[in-house]
Amino acid sequence: MVEEKRHHKRIDSLNLISYVCLDENDQIIKQGMGRTLNVSKGGILLETHIKIDSGKIVLLTIGLEEDLVDIKGKIVTSSEGKEGKFESGIQFLETDETSREILDRYITAFKKQQ
Repeated sequence: MVEEKRHHKRIDSLNLISYVCLDENDQIIKQGMGRTLNVSKGGILLETHIKIDSGKIVLLTIGLEEDLVDIKGKIVTSSEGKEGKFESGIQFLETDETSREILDRYITAFKKQQ
C-alpha cells in the first residue's frame, strides 16, 4: 500500500497556466504555458510540453474562472506524461492573501458541482 503524503484533497481541474522557472540565483531558465490537471490548497499537477526538473522554483499565474492567481511553488515530482507531454507536481510555497482566498473559493465551488 502506498502512503498518502498530500495534506489536501486534489480536485480534477483543467486551467491554463503561465509559468516561469528559476535557477538557484533567481534567474529565468524556462518559461511557457501549460495546464493544470488537478489542484488543491497545497499544490497542483501541471502539464507542459517540456520537462521541468524536480527541485526548481516556479512562479505561476493560474487562470481560475475570471481571476488570475499568482503563486510561487517548488517542483516536487516530474515525469513523462501522456502523448509526449510532461507532468510536474508543484507544492505551493508562497501566496498572497487575495490569491489564497480566490483559490479557496474556486476549490469550494468546484466541490459543490461534483
